[in-house]
Amino acid sequence: MAHCHVLFYFCIMDISEFVKNGDQYFLPNLSIDLVIIGYSDAKLKCLLLKIGKKWLLPGGYVQRNESVEDAAQRILKSRAGLEDTFLKFLAVFGSEDRQFKSFLEQFAINEHIHLDQKSWLTDRFVSLTYYALVNYEEIFPTTGDFDEAFGWFDFKNLPEMWMDHNTIVNTARIQLITDIQHEYHAHNLLSESFTMPELHKLYETILGDRIDRSRFQKKMLSTGLYKRLPKLNKNTPGRKPYQYRAKK
Repeated sequence: MAHCHVLFYFCIMDISEFVKNGDQYFLPNLSIDLVIIGYSDAKLKCLLLKIGKKWLLPGGYVQRNESVEDAAQRILKSRAGLEDTFLKFLAVFGSEDRQFKSFLEQFAINEHIHLDQKSWLTDRFVSLTYYALVNYEEIFPTTGDFDEAFGWFDFKNLPEMWMDHNTIVNTARIQLITDIQHEYHAHNLLSESFTMPELHKLYETILGDRIDRSRFQKKMLSTGLYKRLPKLNKNTPGRKPYQYRAKK
């Protein structure tokens, strides 16, 4: 999304220089938006940024000397302080009216910056979107010069969002449901070590349906993707379920 992504680059160049000549450093008409998904209190949550009265996804631009994948990882690190995080391409969003001219015009007035009517920032933008699965306890979001705050929102209770970002979030939610049934990467939402009951509960939360626990555990173990750890979880009452970790 064009508007908020300006904030990420103030550390690289002066804001007026960015507004005027940013297209010399970044690919024009192309942006990246990230659906950063966390899991807490048995709920799936999405990280959003607040600008004005609405919210939006973290995002940024692609530098002319980097790949799209590197740009997505760079933006994720900048916004969430995470590296080597599970990140998957979601979809391309590019409706014919996908721009944010009115916001940028008001911002330029407030900051006493000249904004040419034909500026690259006010033109239509196509967005490459990704979704990231993160450990909620290990993420440290940051705000920029435009956004006033960040917040985690339940997928079932999203706030009012700018442009098509609500659609992007819901697309990621639907895609995650499909993906975890054959890619088995949901464990990235948990701590590095976890129990099968914890993984089972996570899958029920994502799918929104009850799953037979015994069959689920057999299916997960049959994938060969998880290594059982010798140390037992001593913090749970009753039976002590084994801890597991995804094989690398």
